[in-house]
Amino acid sequence: MSRREYAVALGAGAVGAGLVLVAIRQRWAQAVFTPPKPLSPQVVGVSGADLAPLAGAFALAALAGLAAVIATRGPLRRAAGVLLALFGAGAGAAVLTSVTAATVVSVAASHAGSPGSAAVSGAAGSTTAGSPGGAAVVVSGTVGRAIMTGTPWRLAVLAGALLIFVAGLAAAARGPRWPVMSARYELPKRSGPAAARPRDSASMWESLSGGEDPTEDAGAAHDPASVE
Repeated sequence: MSRREYAVALGAGAVGAGLVLVAIRQRWAQAVFTPPKPLSPQVVGVSGADLAPLAGAFALAALAGLAAVIATRGPLRRAAGVLLALFGAGAGAAVLTSVTAATVVSVAASHAGSPGSAAVSGAAGSTTAGSPGGAAVVVSGTVGRAIMTGTPWRLAVLAGALLIFVAGLAAAARGPRWPVMSARYELPKRSGPAAARPRDSASMWESLSGGEDPTEDAGAAHDPASVE
């Protein structure tokens, strides 16, 4: 059961982070600037990464958090799970608070004034018709008007953030019971006769450098009282 929980939680977190990273690369909105006639309106597309860059940053941090969950155990794994949940919450909050009409117009204006901008000329009506977001909601602004076209992509980011958040909660609550990395990645523990320190000069010098007494084992081995 713990192995299944482990796999499901890691899979959910990875899918959530991937969903966020894919969704923020899509066009989420358009800004229409109407100059005085006879100039034609200018339409600038804005992506999710333009509007909510923190969402992508949190998604990348979540991938690192998943790696930390795999590599840790016990209290450290709980801490990694808490961080993972915070990354998911942060990605969702970034979308909910950053995507506004004012932000769309501001970002689009900066794009329109820069070389290589995504601005295209044409009639505003023909540009917004058939936009990928379905029914567009037009918000009037002082400089331009924002048209929100990427509602499905925003919802995808929120869904991905929720998956990351749930995976983090699961790791924080159940992580110590999950499997850990194979023992072959850990340093072997020496015990018994094999644990005796080699007494060549190089090994003795390393022991001295580490603050250990290289003659301790040798003295114990030659102690008559220890030989029965």
